[in-house]
Amino acid sequence: MRRDGAAVGTKRPGRLSSKGALDMRERLRQAVALVIGVFILYTASMGPFDSLIQRSIMVALVITLGVLSFPSPFASRHPLVANLVDAVFWAGSMAACLFVTFSANWILTSLPMAGPLHIGLTIVLVVTILELARRTVGIAFPILVLVGVAYVFLGHLIPGRLGHRGFDIYFVTETVFLSDIGIWGSLTGIAATIIAAFVLFGAMLLRTGGGDTFMDLALLISGRSTGGAAKMATVASAAFGTVNGSAVANVATTGTMTIPLMKRIGYPAPLASAVEAVASTGGQITPPILGAAAFIMSEMIGTDYLRIALAALIPALLFYIGVFVTIHLIALRKNIGYVPPEDIPSARTALAPVRLIPVVGGLGGLLFMLLSGRSVALSAATGIICMVVPFVIGDLAVNRKPKSTARALIYGLVEAGTGIVIIALMLAGAQILVSLINLTGIGVTLSSLTVAVGGKNLFLIGLIVALACLVLGMGIPTTAAYVLVAAVMAPALISVDVEPLVAHMFVFYYATISVITPPVCIAVFVAASIAKTDWWPAALNAVRLGAVTYVVPFMFLSYPGMLWSGTPWQIAEAALSGTVLVMAFSLLLSGTRIRGSRIASAALYLPAAMLAIVPSHLALGLAFAMTVTGIVVGQPFRQRHPGEPDAAAVPLEQVP
Repeated sequence: MRRDGAAVGTKRPGRLSSKGALDMRERLRQAVALVIGVFILYTASMGPFDSLIQRSIMVALVITLGVLSFPSPFASRHPLVANLVDAVFWAGSMAACLFVTFSANWILTSLPMAGPLHIGLTIVLVVTILELARRTVGIAFPILVLVGVAYVFLGHLIPGRLGHRGFDIYFVTETVFLSDIGIWGSLTGIAATIIAAFVLFGAMLLRTGGGDTFMDLALLISGRSTGGAAKMATVASAAFGTVNGSAVANVATTGTMTIPLMKRIGYPAPLASAVEAVASTGGQITPPILGAAAFIMSEMIGTDYLRIALAALIPALLFYIGVFVTIHLIALRKNIGYVPPEDIPSARTALAPVRLIPVVGGLGGLLFMLLSGRSVALSAATGIICMVVPFVIGDLAVNRKPKSTARALIYGLVEAGTGIVIIALMLAGAQILVSLINLTGIGVTLSSLTVAVGGKNLFLIGLIVALACLVLGMGIPTTAAYVLVAAVMAPALISVDVEPLVAHMFVFYYATISVITPPVCIAVFVAASIAKTDWWPAALNAVRLGAVTYVVPFMFLSYPGMLWSGTPWQIAEAALSGTVLVMAFSLLLSGTRIRGSRIASAALYLPAAMLAIVPSHLALGLAFAMTVTGIVVGQPFRQRHPGEPDAAAVPLEQVP
């Protein structure tokens, strides 16, 4: 930010104007973000410090940046009091983090007993993390953690299976603060190493031209096709979303570009909002990164990261096939969605070597190192190097401005520091909650109750788990939502002999799509605000566009090949079943009618979708035949000429 520079004669010497104070705060914020970016780059390339040291330093840094970036809501009315309170809690949190940094060996080797000092440090640190979480993502997540805290201290008063034996504050402090299973547990460790490295990779990718390249390639690939604007938004949001740990942040980033374009060429605002919200959410389930959740899942179930990325491939493809087909059918019937030629870049521009080589180099270096068996953090660091070197060479050769090149790289580090703040705070808070869940055993209790209600019916148990995941994930960012449902609901599926990978992918999907599920559909809220429309019709459109995602996880339970497990025939059968399911849903929800009849369309496509889920060759054959019959008879993919009446169509405002 530029200094104000102009002296005001009425000001006393040595006193800052409000503008000067904001300017200083912003410079300090950028300096701390730069330190975090450098810390991430150093530990990713040279190796992390010992676990408690790495995690406590990262928590200290993100708390500092969080206080600077997200001031108290009372600061506008009572700035002195608000800043003083922030300073007190920041100082207490720094003391807690530094205590752990310098006492790491003692904590890990001597099983220390908690005293009054440790209790005070724990309270200050937990309160600070939850308050910053409230300022960044809202009240829902802190309330969940506080409910967990209340349950620890009051659960012994609850009769029956939901109660526990009770714990005193000293034992809780030893678990939460003076161990590596509380605040400093594995989730905080993942945030401080693996996820931080990928946030840095994504930030550098965007700063070295990857963002413009992704957008131009999306326009080049889909801009000239039917529904091109919405398809472009889907491709671009998927590319951004897979390296972004938050669907909401992705909507806020790409939606400012894609939503106005869709509206400009004829898409109703609710539909444009829904496309962006659903596409950004889809980025969270798209390999290779799955919005950072792949790394957490790998740690939680002890499965290789690449195995998880491979397992997510077919479901992600089905998700985007469903979105693309639905968009295509809507736009085809209404002749909307073509991107104006002047907005589509030429292939020469989009594929210019100076822009493309850094992207290819970064992604290629990353994948090569991963496939070579190197650590994820080191792979990300190598990808960054393979990206930055050709960028610097190309930028200097074209622009000949070393300061501009250096500024782009520095801003990449700053954006990485800024980008890790919310994720690290969420995972530190989630780690607190998970440690309390494990301490009280409530996760096992809820799992056993779920199994008791569901009996031996796997699909009934799956339905209960799915509904619980949707509720628990509402209002919470993807990574934190997944951690919560994995701790509480995944054991219910595992207890009835579902493989851990299948169980975790099942709950992960429902935790992810909670951000587009009413009534607390935060991704839709952000998209609707950008489109300047009411959130409710946007939410209904989002649910219908992403409807297949509510059903595909149940295919994980019946088709092991859906997660790339089993024989090649089992994998092919799962892919075919999923494709039939997606096509039937898309034809049904796009408003397509058979011979002008909505009833005939529903009577054909809905049973086809349901049969596709059943693990039977006969059921699959019937589903396939019914879907093909509907396509042949209804001709939904027929291109209509301009001005041709569409008697079979419903008003666009009523179409998802």
